[in-house]
Amino acid sequence: MQSTAVITPSTLSVNDLPWQIEWDKNTCTLCGRCTSVCPVNAIELGVHRKRTVEALPGLPKKPTNSYSIYHGIRQRTDPAYRCIGCAMCNMVCPNNAIAPRLRPEATTLKFHNNRGGAARTRGGRRNDGGSLLDQIKFIRISMLTDPALDAGRHEFELRTLLGRIQPPEEGLAALAGNGWVPAVREIYPLMIGSMSFGALSPNMWEGLVMGVTYLNEELNMPVRMCTGEGGCPPRLLRSRFLKYMVLQIASGYFGWDEIIKALPDMKEDPCAIEIKYGQGAKPGDGGLLMWYKVNKLIAAIRGVPQGVSLPSPPTHQTQYSIEESVAKMIQSMSMAWGFRVPVYPKISGTTTSTAVLNNLVRNPYAAGLAIDGEDGGTGAAYNVSMNHMGHPIATNLRDCYDNLVISGKQNEIPLIAGGGIGKNGNLAANAAALIMLGASAVQSGKYIMQAAAGCVGSEADRCNVCNIGVCPKGITSQDPRVYRRLDPEKVAERLVDVFLSFDTELRKIVAPLGRSTSLPIGMSDGLGISDYHVAERLKIKYVV
Repeated sequence: MQSTAVITPSTLSVNDLPWQIEWDKNTCTLCGRCTSVCPVNAIELGVHRKRTVEALPGLPKKPTNSYSIYHGIRQRTDPAYRCIGCAMCNMVCPNNAIAPRLRPEATTLKFHNNRGGAARTRGGRRNDGGSLLDQIKFIRISMLTDPALDAGRHEFELRTLLGRIQPPEEGLAALAGNGWVPAVREIYPLMIGSMSFGALSPNMWEGLVMGVTYLNEELNMPVRMCTGEGGCPPRLLRSRFLKYMVLQIASGYFGWDEIIKALPDMKEDPCAIEIKYGQGAKPGDGGLLMWYKVNKLIAAIRGVPQGVSLPSPPTHQTQYSIEESVAKMIQSMSMAWGFRVPVYPKISGTTTSTAVLNNLVRNPYAAGLAIDGEDGGTGAAYNVSMNHMGHPIATNLRDCYDNLVISGKQNEIPLIAGGGIGKNGNLAANAAALIMLGASAVQSGKYIMQAAAGCVGSEADRCNVCNIGVCPKGITSQDPRVYRRLDPEKVAERLVDVFLSFDTELRKIVAPLGRSTSLPIGMSDGLGISDYHVAERLKIKYVV
């Protein structure tokens, strides 16, 4: 009796998958390295049966079939084990016999990403390669109108201020003993965005801290790194390197027990405190560290049981208005450090950001506002949030800066912009565009992972398994068998390379503007774009 395969609604073929494995039988030595290193077990050793039709020419005899058995590679078609295109199999193959290939026309998989009724979660960025920032051009070039500067020989003061900057009359009165002087830090305009100890592996975090320390102490570049939600290793809290960190407190308060315990023993104050209310990759959601990554070390630092998922509430409990947030969080965090540390909130890009900003302007303890646009990255979020929610950073930033100009506070409240900066590799150009639209500083996280550690995630939905702890590069894994692939010293070296090249490119952009003693914050008359409607919206030049 002939048997037939059972075809169910969820049965997929290899041709339904966007990433397909190409394997060369003739060069493969069956060493098994590819199957052992695949982070999602997308390939397996299999036994294949091959049919060969044999027919002798010129004879009336019917063709015959012969069968041979051989061992080889088989790609799994279950959506739970689909190939993610990380190409680790190709990296370890000694004969280059295997490699993933992208087939964008394969669209069936997207209808099967909800097995068991669970919506898809992933890491990375929005799956859209487009970037408005890449379309902006710098059109104001000093020729005879202003002195042109030599980017290679001229000295530039590429620094910005983080903290509430008082008007001259208030500052003089405070210095005379009739008031309070807010804490202000001089920092580099490119900050390393919020990536927590837990979201990143210990080796990745160590490499970033080493690189930031070198930039500060050897190259005199005041680069700052935000810790993200999850606290800090206790040794870092009690070290002199804490001054290079921006401590983040989010709605889950993970890791803050350790921070509070370390307060009496801190040798240095942190650079600043960032109160996270939202992030661009998942507006309206709190943070999420999935159970795969909550090992003994992470559980101890965060003060939670081992092996449980750690979702944060979408908002800080007991704080349901801007006024409450300012009174309870900004002022209490300022008091904890004796008003010596700038404290500012971070929100996701939204149409209500101007309302938040207008309230912060009236509060003397608010040290600024960080806005994260829709292209921001994350370690874990629902696919629908990442792809379909959020506000573009350029227009949101512009609206906020215009509001500060109207109230005459544009020189007092710094704006920090993030979300998609360097998305297509143009880090310095994107940062300069945002600075000229009104940002005092910019934050980038995903670009740092890609440039300093070799992250292979992309907007073509490649890899993006940051959330489940199987990062093929060891960047976002808490498994020592995986993250030992990542050398912290190499991460530090590459981080220094990134900032030095960024510094060179930023000088190349600001030199023709004739600016050397300060950043061109809000200098939008030097920007242009070939899209008329975007030019009108951003209030920049329309150029064709």
